[in-house]
Order: sequence, then C-alpha cells, then structure tokens
Amino acid sequence: MKTQFLLTFAALALTTTSATAQDTPMENHTASYIAMPAAEGQTEAFATFLAGAAPIVAETEPGTVLWFALQADDALAIFDIFADEEARDAHFSGAVAAALNQNAGTLVEGGWDEGVVANINNSDVLSAKAPVDLSTATTATYIKLEAAPGKGPELAALLTAAGPIVADTEPKTLFWAGLQIDENNFAIFDIFADNAGREAHFAGQVAGLLNEKASELVSGGWDDGVVANIHNFDLLAAK
Repeated sequence: MKTQFLLTFAALALTTTSATAQDTPMENHTASYIAMPAAEGQTEAFATFLAGAAPIVAETEPGTVLWFALQADDALAIFDIFADEEARDAHFSGAVAAALNQNAGTLVEGGWDEGVVANINNSDVLSAKAPVDLSTATTATYIKLEAAPGKGPELAALLTAAGPIVADTEPKTLFWAGLQIDENNFAIFDIFADNAGREAHFAGQVAGLLNEKASELVSGGWDDGVVANIHNFDLLAAK
C-alpha cells in the first residue's frame, strides 16, 4: 500500500509538469517561519519595523532567497527561504536579526527568548512553485501539518509531488512551498495576489488531494489537522 501510494503521487507529478529534476525550483533550500505576538500597544510599531526590514535583507543577505513580513491582527510573522543552511545561519546573525534582538523587549510579547527564539520553526523545502509577480502579492497562508503515526513518508511524498501541480494548475498562486520540519511535522506556505487567488488554491487539485488523504495521513484529519491550522496573513513586505 505504501509503495502504491508513493508511485501514485510520483506519477501524478510527472503527468502534470514538464519540469525535470535539473530545473526543480529551490531544490536543497531551507526555510524558517517565526510567528511573533506583538507586545501590548506595539502592533503598529512592530509592523512598521518588519516592513522596514525588507530592504536591509535585500542589501545584506544574498543567501536569503525570499523574505516575507506578515501580519494577522496582533500577530506578526517572518517567513524566509534560504539557499542552504549556511545562508540561514548568516540570516540569524545578520543586521535584521540583530535589530530585532535589540528591539524585541519593546515590540514582542515575551521578548527575544520567549517571543522570537522559542517560535522559530526551521524546515527543509520539499518542493515549490517558483515565485512569480510577487510585487502584486497581498496575502499569505501558513499551514502546519502533523503526520499521523507512521505516515511521515507518505505525507512528505504528497507535498513533494504537489509543487509541480501547483505550478501547472494555479496561476493565481504566486508562490508555494511544501516544507518538512522533522520526520513527523510539515508545513505549507503560499502567497497570493488577493483572496480570490487563495480561494482558487483551496479549490484546486492539491487541496483536493490533501483533503482526500488527510484522514489517513494527517493527525486530526482534514478539519482538526489541516483547516484548524490554517493561518492567513496580510503581506507587509517582501524581498
């Protein structure tokens, strides 16, 4: 059954894309996601700080391939893609991280240790749709998925096959990445021009596949394991 599942998703990926292994976007890249609650009364100031960080990342971090500042009410977040682990290390020792460290006591509930460092989720990129038209992007979604017991390899296979499908069938999804945090935990991150693009994505082939297999592959199934973990954001800034 496991072998059949893996072959099914491998075949689906091959039939929905002309991409080859040589031009798979973001192969061997890494990512990080940090959700940070704003300190009381500091939401606007924190949002302004993150929006202002994008040019600094662009000027000083060549290994940071993509960087997004996000907001959902009083929750702020950063999502970034790195060329490799060395680039991720450089990011966390860079100018923006240093400035956030210096200001976290004021801007972030819990400060640097509890509000920032404790919320870092590092991951490897399993597959991606290469970014397009990011200057038009306004919204983003992050979904953390916990594999059902023993189903990590199958969930990884689904997410690996999904990138080319999104690329071929979802023109309104401006960027999509399937991520592996560890052997049991995964995530999806995507960017859209507007809510219509997000709605099209959740009505698309990959969402349909995940819905169909969630009861088997995802702890909590579709409702409690996927839908309950959807976090939608406004896009503040991007590199």
